[in-house]
Amino acid sequence: MLNISSNKIKESIPFSGSKSLVMTLPLKENQRRLRLITGMILSIFIVLFLPWTQNVRSKGYVTALRPDQRPQTVHSILAGRIEAWYVAEGDFVSRGDTILRISEVKDEYFDSLLLPRTQMQVDAKALTAKSYAGKVDALQSQINALQKNNILRIQQAENKLRMAELKVQSDSIELVQAKVNYDIGKYQLERSENLYEEGLRSLTDLESRKLKFQEVQAKLISSENKLLSSKNELITARIDLEAIDNDFKDKLAKAESERLTAMSSQFDAEASTTKLENQYSNYERRTGYRHILAPQDGYIAKAIQVGIGETIKEGDQIVNIVPANADLAVEMYVQPVDLPLMEVGNKVRFIFDGWPAIVFSGWPQISNGTFGGVIVAIDRFAGNNNQYRVLVVEDAEESPWPEPLRIGSGADGIAILNDVPVWYEIWRQLNGFPADYYTQEQKDQIESSKK
Repeated sequence: MLNISSNKIKESIPFSGSKSLVMTLPLKENQRRLRLITGMILSIFIVLFLPWTQNVRSKGYVTALRPDQRPQTVHSILAGRIEAWYVAEGDFVSRGDTILRISEVKDEYFDSLLLPRTQMQVDAKALTAKSYAGKVDALQSQINALQKNNILRIQQAENKLRMAELKVQSDSIELVQAKVNYDIGKYQLERSENLYEEGLRSLTDLESRKLKFQEVQAKLISSENKLLSSKNELITARIDLEAIDNDFKDKLAKAESERLTAMSSQFDAEASTTKLENQYSNYERRTGYRHILAPQDGYIAKAIQVGIGETIKEGDQIVNIVPANADLAVEMYVQPVDLPLMEVGNKVRFIFDGWPAIVFSGWPQISNGTFGGVIVAIDRFAGNNNQYRVLVVEDAEESPWPEPLRIGSGADGIAILNDVPVWYEIWRQLNGFPADYYTQEQKDQIESSKK
């Protein structure tokens, strides 16, 4: 075999009848290799024309479809001290269940009778406002009475003024009459004196005429005095009329001032009452916040604040809660170059962490262990990782997602695109071209043509 010796075995021993030698003859070996290579070339050629489903692969994780169904952190509204825990991690809580209780750490809320005493202040202020309202009503009644009394007094003063005017007129007429009588008496006296000097009248008649003239003169002076007195009364009536109005205005201004002061005090008392009621309501609500309640049905995932007696600040995180009933979805992130290929309603296949799967990305029909989804939302802007978020929900036309699937589980998404030949996909990958983009109308046309 090593050709060390010059003696050849094949010359001394015949091998023509050996089957193993016949199978290893060089001619037949070349033929076998030729057939194998030919078969491989034909297979590769056939494979190049097989349909290949274009896809975009992306990593993501399981989340909830609705924001209110996603895991949340419960915060403390008050600053306080932890007094008691009523749940443990992993416990199920219903909405409104007490998670823990805290006590106050601010001295203005230490009073155990804070609410009753605040209510007493509210009642006292309310009564004060009510009393001021009564005072306002009483002053308004006084103002109404002053107005009515002023009307009567003005009427009375106007009547008195009218009487004084009439009296002045009467005394003026009487004075004119007295002047006429005076002139007549003076003329008669002069005539009597002339007749006496002529001896036609006696001295007695003359003296009698003088007495009558004195009476007429006295009556004239009396009429003048009476007229002046009537004029003084008229002036007094006018002054009284103006004095009544001025007195009314003074009393009315004083009453209005007192009424407005009472109204100001009433409004101030009502504002203080409202403020105290607001304070009472705040105290009452604050008392309710001493018990941290579960915002919805779910499971206690993690207690961030622990222990008894630990002090927490306002807004501190206390526990994490995972909602019990959530519509699961997957958040997957795609590159900007693949964003035009994503459309709402497109199909997506998922490989969930913990569920074994055999995946042929180009032939999703023969893949096993994957789950179907449908795109329902696509972000309008890129995130911090310069990728776009795509939200996918369970495909109702396929098998449901696993029941034990939890929020936060990893998911490998395969967005299903178009069917193209294998050779075209290889050519596209070698040239770095993007996957074919088809509109939804074109996809519907292709589906209808297949049917």
